[in-house]
Amino acid sequence: MKRRLILISLTALSGAPVLAAGTGFNAPEGKVLWGRTGQEGRLCADCHGSELKAPGKHVKTGKRIEAMAPSVNPGRLADLKKVEKWFKRNCEWTWGRECTAQEKGHLLAWLSQQ
Repeated sequence: MKRRLILISLTALSGAPVLAAGTGFNAPEGKVLWGRTGQEGRLCADCHGSELKAPGKHVKTGKRIEAMAPSVNPGRLADLKKVEKWFKRNCEWTWGRECTAQEKGHLLAWLSQQ
């Protein structure tokens, strides 16, 4: 699964079509996940915002979060190690658990289209 996550990340960065044959990732499912309520009623959009081309703001700390959309923040998905780090933190904080590789792939597919 990690290989697929790398593939979707590289595909997104290259500007090529988001869905590579056989990955099973789809952007509409990523959009659904973005809006899914997690523990304590949290959503991804609570901190990252619903307009992904604009900066967000962490609801607890007030810290600015740079735009998620690679179209305005090209470095957003460029470093796989950072992508994994933030998935781990944010999935645990929002949903109370780590995201699955499938969830990460769907989210990356959707984010890469923004």
